[in-house]
Amino acid sequence: MSEFKYDKKVTIREIVEFFKFEQLTGDSHALDRWTVVPDINRPGFELCGFYKMTEPRRIVLIGNKESEFIRTMSEADQRARFPMLMDGLTPAIIITRSNEVPPILAELAKANNFPILRTSLETYRTVTDIITYLDEKLAPEDTMSGVLLNVYGKGVLLTGESGMGKSETALELIKRGQVLISDDRVDVQHIHNHVYGHSPSITKGLMEIRGIGIIDVEKMFGASALMDSARIDLVIHLESYETQPDFNRIGDEAERFTSILNVLVPTVTLPISAGRNVAVLVESAVTNFRLQEAGYNSADELRRRFREYSGGKDGNK
Repeated sequence: MSEFKYDKKVTIREIVEFFKFEQLTGDSHALDRWTVVPDINRPGFELCGFYKMTEPRRIVLIGNKESEFIRTMSEADQRARFPMLMDGLTPAIIITRSNEVPPILAELAKANNFPILRTSLETYRTVTDIITYLDEKLAPEDTMSGVLLNVYGKGVLLTGESGMGKSETALELIKRGQVLISDDRVDVQHIHNHVYGHSPSITKGLMEIRGIGIIDVEKMFGASALMDSARIDLVIHLESYETQPDFNRIGDEAERFTSILNVLVPTVTLPISAGRNVAVLVESAVTNFRLQEAGYNSADELRRRFREYSGGKDGNK
């Protein structure tokens, strides 16, 4: 059986309101049931009487196949097996494609104030939509220190010790047409094998610039200078030259990563010193990252040229 961390939950009321499902059984209190598992159970084995390894916290979905199978079941089998689908941990049952609810299932659900919902959507679409919705709602969360921006279409998280100029760099990038998501603190979520970041509502659109104070980015640069959230594609860590004087100069080191909520995000370390235009360096790092994603590596190109040059010299001897 899969193991889940039950840190968050979604009520059936939230699901009904979001998807506009029709409620067939149960009163308002029945919608207070909740799920903590971003998955769906299509109860083929359970309808046959096999319950071992079943995760009871999943929403149960009855599609065309299940509806047809139920029609072949005897009344005794239905009365024996349906209660197992509506135990204290099962959040709800959803019937797709506007199929009729089996009479015995409806009878037992009403007796137990259990929510049965219905939708006209096809089964595969319902499964996809609900899992996507639950995956986002139940996604693991954390908070990181840094500045998140959209630079040339890539979500870039600037990190580094306090005083490295992350906010000032972000301000210069915004002036150059890049987009701010969050300054100082970034709330991150692990969704669909990627990490997404957004700003806490209390600091959304605001930046702290030493010597100036708090500035409102939207008021100063317009609504296009802000985004609600972004996938974190690249971490750029700002580090003083003094702490690590031997930075790689060619870019042929093994690729580095930062683990965020157990997702490895490519990472570039930029040495910072007086006189360096960090905003230009960040834009260059992002452009180089995009080229690498497309299959072009400048360090490999330099090695190729050296091989050709060396081969030419040897041939002239």
